[in-house]
Amino acid sequence: MAFTGDCLMVRGSGRTDFQQGDPTAMYRSVHQQIFTLPDDCLLYPAHDYRGLTVTSVREERRFNPRLGGETGEADFTGYMKNLRLAHPKKIDVAVPANLKCGKPESEVDIASAPRWAPLHYSFAGIWEIHPHALEEHARHVQIVDVREPEEFTGPLGHIRGAKLIPLGALAERAGELAKDKPIVAVCRAGSRSAQATVILREAGFADVANLSGGMLRWRAEGHAVEGGTPLDPIPEYSI
Repeated sequence: MAFTGDCLMVRGSGRTDFQQGDPTAMYRSVHQQIFTLPDDCLLYPAHDYRGLTVTSVREERRFNPRLGGETGEADFTGYMKNLRLAHPKKIDVAVPANLKCGKPESEVDIASAPRWAPLHYSFAGIWEIHPHALEEHARHVQIVDVREPEEFTGPLGHIRGAKLIPLGALAERAGELAKDKPIVAVCRAGSRSAQATVILREAGFADVANLSGGMLRWRAEGHAVEGGTPLDPIPEYSI
């Protein structure tokens, strides 16, 4: 067993935006040290906002929404640099990707669910859309890709008609988007775009959804892209 302090938490991580925090150092520390421990090694975080006390290397490597699955170093650092949290005490309610294994704090009213596309409500408290549903409704929505320019034109390519607005510039450039047309946010694996939905809602956009699994899932399921290169088979991802 191991104690992970305020670094790796149960389905989350500590903040890196104060006290000389470094998201790159945290990502590498977790992946090069904690995630190299045996799968059944028990992990005890310093604290938890929901009363959870223990997890395991296997669970966090697979299910941690910030650090596990296919989340890369750029995904994590981009996400952590754009948390925009005012106070640590609000970290458990203000960060959408601080997912938890269980029911959300408040149940969504299904009767008031968006009707512009078949969406599902995630444990993070945001609406998400699956790739096949986005493909069917692409003509009726605004697709906003919040990756960096080099990723937009990189090997994964981008969805036809997507507008590139990097996550760090989204708050300032939100005025470029129409408020009378639904928006679907897209990134590499779904973590940065989850944060983008929060930024857009704060900017007054009502109909916003996150592309579940990001471009990795979009490509893995065989949907068309512009640009990009042929990829080797993509390993099973974790959302």
